[in-house]
Formats: sequence, C-alpha cells, structure tokens
Amino acid sequence: MGDKKIRLALVGVGNCASSLVEGIYFYKNAEIAKEVGGLMHYEIGGYEPQDIQVVVGFDIDSKKVGKDVSEAIFAPPNCAYKIADVPYLNAPVLKGPVLDGAPDHLRHYYGKDYFTVDDSQEPVDVAQALKDYKVDVILINLPTGSYNAARYYVECAKKAGCGIVNGIPELLASDEKIAKGCEEAGVPILGDDWKSQIGATIVHRALAKLFEDRGIKIKKSYQLNYAGNTDFINLVMRGETKHVTKHDAVASILKNDVPISPGFAFVDNQGDMKTASILIEGTKFGGAPVKLELRLEVEDAPNSAGISIDAVRCCKLALDRGLAGAIIEPSSYFFKHPPVQFTDDICREKVDAFIKGE
Repeated sequence: MGDKKIRLALVGVGNCASSLVEGIYFYKNAEIAKEVGGLMHYEIGGYEPQDIQVVVGFDIDSKKVGKDVSEAIFAPPNCAYKIADVPYLNAPVLKGPVLDGAPDHLRHYYGKDYFTVDDSQEPVDVAQALKDYKVDVILINLPTGSYNAARYYVECAKKAGCGIVNGIPELLASDEKIAKGCEEAGVPILGDDWKSQIGATIVHRALAKLFEDRGIKIKKSYQLNYAGNTDFINLVMRGETKHVTKHDAVASILKNDVPISPGFAFVDNQGDMKTASILIEGTKFGGAPVKLELRLEVEDAPNSAGISIDAVRCCKLALDRGLAGAIIEPSSYFFKHPPVQFTDDICREKVDAFIKGE
C-alpha cells in the first residue's frame, strides 16, 4: 500500500460502483493481481487499487440513502457479479437532487418497485458535502439520460475543486464549453462513457479496423446488445446519447464512411450478464463477399470497473500535476466518446506515456 490516497465520491451507487468498490478490496496486493489478472495497471503514479478510498456516495434510491456504501452496493436493483466482501467503510450514501435521474420506467422497474425515491427527504448540499469529506475525485455513474443531474455534479465538483470522471454517455469531457469551464475552475475531467474492458465497442473497433486495413470494403455493420440490469431498461427508454457514443467510437477510427448501427434490448432474466452480437459485411478481392458474426458474453459491471479503477487513478494523477480541463490521453483509452479519438494501439501508448509523465 502506498502512502498516497485517493478520496473518492461515488455519484450513483449502482452496479458499476458495486464492482469498483469490491474490486478495490479484491486486488489487495500485487500477487493477487498477477495470479488472477483483470487489471491493465496495478500501479499508476504510485497509486495501487487499495489506495482508492471511497469516502461518500450520492444516490436517490431510498433503499441506499442513509446506508454505508458497503451495504448500499448490494441493495436491489443492483445485481452485479459478486467479486469480494467489503468491510464497513464509514462512507455514507447521501441523497442528491433527483433532477432527471429517476424517470418513471426506473421507478417502476419492470413492474416492480425496485427503485424507490423518498421525495419527502431533502437533498444535501452536494458541493459542501464534497468539501466536508475532502473528496479528491468524483465518479459519475448515473442512469443514462441524466443530462441535468450529470451537469449538476460537474458544477458541484468545480466548486469543491474535485477531479471528475464521467462514466455515462453524457457528453461532458467532450463538450468544449464544459471542458473549458473545468479548466477555468482548475479541475481535470475524464470521459465520456466507459469503453468496457472487453466489450462490444472495443471488439467492434478492432475488427472493423482490421477489415479496413486488410482492404475490405465494409458495406454494413451493426452491434446488438442486451442485458437485464437497470442500465439496459434505461438505454431502451432513453438511450439517444448511447447510440451516439457507440456509433462514433467505431466510425471515428475508420477512413471511410461506414453504415454502423448499434442497438439495445432489455431482457429481464439476463441480470447483469450482457450479450453482444456483432456483424460486419463487406467485399474483398474481386468483389467477393465476406461476412463476420460474433457473439460476446460478459458480466457488465466488472467490465466498467476494470476501466474505472484506472481512470480514477489517472484523474488523481492529473490533479497531482496541476492539470485541468479535459485530460486527453486517459480519456481516449478509457472512454467511447473522448474529446479526441485515436486508434486503440495509439490510445494505449498515450495513456502509458501520461502515467510516466512524458
């Protein structure tokens, strides 16, 4: 364990937050990381996974608000794959403002009252709470479509001097005005929308780039994703920005204009298991047809946690170095819709150079 710590606030205590918190305790030493795998970097700028200290959470679900984070991460409708037991953290879940973070389809999740909001309870002053808990970095994992709520937490982080990591498909780091505001406030921001550790988007990017590099004319490509967690019912109901981030993540690295279509479905009994079907059709030498179909199955929440555990540490590294505004290098590697897109091999080189301070 290093001497430096990262005081982290969770904005949204759902499945993604659950996997991250459990993972911090799972990767308690380098030997476990070497034996099991699952980390891209065990140490980043002197920070190991266990140097991330969750000190407070913000949510609006009455089954989570008022509880310690160690208990709230296991409250329904959370259904993430269990990684590790978590000790009592002395990190309370405070009520944030509801804003647009509780649409009707989540309040009545698949006909069940899994997601409940106590509207009589007043939200806390989030900016003051961030100061009170001496938060270094906030991690945004709100429901997709939380346009107002995501921007509210950015403003609170700016007032409190916290770094910002945005894991949802709201365009924050990649919005020039928001990034400029963070730069003027002296805080770094990383985003937008997790590029899962091994998910449909990064596999789709690699395959589409391979087709193009090998001289294949891509005629049509799509990816269909389905799961049974709250994220997917939310994507079905208000996933416009997710469509943008998934489409741009693949299309932006190709030289030619390719018709790419992402799609989503909610399948209740899938739980947190996400299934992706990817298709690429094209023509090769002499116009002969070629077609690829691939099926990928992954536990969704650990897929984001395998990225967020690095993104949080890179954000703190940016804070340590006095950097502000959109942090290009780690954003390009960890997110689907960063301020600047690069191919994944270049992204990896850039994030490793950033970690080394080059």
